Amino acid sequence: MRAVAVVIPAHDEEALIGRCLSSVTRAVAVAREREPDLRAIVVVVLDACGDSTPAQVRGWPVETVTIAARNVGTARRIGVARALAKLGPSADDIWIAMTDADTVVPRDWVTHQLDLMDAGVDLVLGTVRPDFADLSDRHTAYWRATHHRGRPAGNVHGANLGVRASTYTAAGGIPDLSEHEDVALVRAARGIGARERRSDVHEVETSGRFIGRTPGGYAAFLRRVHVWVDAEPAAAPGA
Repeated sequence: MRAVAVVIPAHDEEALIGRCLSSVTRAVAVAREREPDLRAIVVVVLDACGDSTPAQVRGWPVETVTIAARNVGTARRIGVARALAKLGPSADDIWIAMTDADTVVPRDWVTHQLDLMDAGVDLVLGTVRPDFADLSDRHTAYWRATHHRGRPAGNVHGANLGVRASTYTAAGGIPDLSEHEDVALVRAARGIGARERRSDVHEVETSGRFIGRTPGGYAAFLRRVHVWVDAEPAAAPGA
């Protein structure tokens, strides 16, 4: 039997964690319907939460880990370690799927990654789109004009990143970085020859907020583009 481990770091996400977990548990259920023997675990790492996020998570079929690192790299690393410990030693048969607590994943989020795993892929770079309800009309129009389905750019997003467990381990895992920990993992995986695929088939929708839970990340990028688009709508930096 093989397994999938979903890891979600969460810091003060009381407004959004519910919709995230609803979508993730649905995606896991869809995968299990297709593959009844699939083992699956969802780990939410509650990192220095000062709001009702822990209460929001209770009642969902997930494992929780509580830490006070205020560091997304540490949270992801601890979450993966908990998942792998629970699933056991058969690392070649485990797929690790990462997302964020402000993100909604599609129904085929898990199954698509497992299909790529079956095809021999070790590392999947999934695409992310912002929640357009959070953006201005001009910003939304710019995003639609510069992002085309079927042509994923290959950017690294912790909100939609998948990796074979054996590759994750061989690459040294997620480092304790407060930002760009996902980029560091991908760089290390490439360094050991991981077979990589970029895909927008399982694109996720993440919050379009401009102030995120890390110093940089997707929120900071959206903020920069928003300012740029308002000033120069004809051309803005790519995502």
